[in-house]
Amino acid sequence: MATFFWKGVMPATLCPFRDDDSVDEEGLHAYAQYLASVPGITALVCNGHTGEVMSLRHRERAEVTRIIATAVGKRVRVIAGVCAEGSDDAIDQALAAKEAGADAVMLMPPHHWLRFGRTTDTALGFFQDVAEGAKIDIVVHQYPAWTKASYSLKEMLELVKLPDVVCIKMGTRDMARWGHDYRSLKAAAPHVGIVSCHDEYLLATLLDGCDGALVGFAGFVPELIVALTEAALRGDLVAAYQAQTHIRPLAQIVYRFGEPSSDAHQRMKCAMTLMGRFPSMRMRRPIRPLAEAEIERIRGELAETGLLTVR
Repeated sequence: MATFFWKGVMPATLCPFRDDDSVDEEGLHAYAQYLASVPGITALVCNGHTGEVMSLRHRERAEVTRIIATAVGKRVRVIAGVCAEGSDDAIDQALAAKEAGADAVMLMPPHHWLRFGRTTDTALGFFQDVAEGAKIDIVVHQYPAWTKASYSLKEMLELVKLPDVVCIKMGTRDMARWGHDYRSLKAAAPHVGIVSCHDEYLLATLLDGCDGALVGFAGFVPELIVALTEAALRGDLVAAYQAQTHIRPLAQIVYRFGEPSSDAHQRMKCAMTLMGRFPSMRMRRPIRPLAEAEIERIRGELAETGLLTVR
C-alpha cells in the first residue's frame, strides 16, 4: 500500500501533435511544466480520454508518460492511463508506464465490457491480475453507472481491499448515489482517495463528499479548478461560488452543456491554442478538424468572457 494519499487537483492532460501526427515532445514538455508549476496540483494524468489514449500506439503511450515524468521531476506525481482489452496487455502497458516514470496507473475497464458486460469475478480479477503483474499503484477508472462497465458499490468495496488500489476516479454520473458511495467507501478504506471526474457536476460532487478532482478541465484552467476545489473542500461556499462564476462560461464553451467527450476535448485544444497556451489544436484521426466557423465561435466566446487573452 502506498503511503501517499491521492487527493487534490489532478489534471487529465491533453496531448499535442505535430502536423505529421507525431507527438510534439517539446510542446508536451512545456505544457506539463506549466501545469506542475501551479500550486495545488498534486499529479498529472496522461493517456486518458482527454489525452486521446484511444488513438495513441502503445509505444507512444509510454513516450507520453516519459516526457511528462521528465518534465515534472518530483514536483508532482504522474499517473498513466492503461487502456486494454485483456489482462496481459494491461500488465504490459502498466510495466511500460512504470519504466517510463509513472507513479501509478489509471486502469480503464476493457471496452468490450461496454457491449457485453462482465461478471464480478472478471472485474475484480482484472485488477488482481494487473496488481500482481505490474506491482504499481492503481487508480480505478469508474465509468458512468448507466454503462455495463461501471462498478457497483459492492464491487468497489472489494476493489479497495486490494493493497495496490489507492484511488478511485469516480465517474458514475449518478448524483443520487454520489454521497452514499463516497461515505461507504471512506468508512471501509479511509486511505483510498475518492476524486471526482465530473467536470459538469464538479462543485456538487466536491460539496457532497470528495478528496479532490481528476478532470480534463484542470488541464485547461488549472488555477480556477484549484481555487474551486480548495474552497469547496474547506467549506468556503462564497469563494467556491466565486470561482464557479468564472468557470461556468468557459465550461459552456468546451462542454456545451454535455459530458466530457472527444468533441469537448477538441474544443478545449482549440481554445487553449487560441489563447496561446497550447501548441496546436490538431487531433488524431479519425477526428476531423473543426470547421472555421466553429473556431471563430470559440474565439468570440472566449473574448466575451473577458477572462482570457485570445490571439
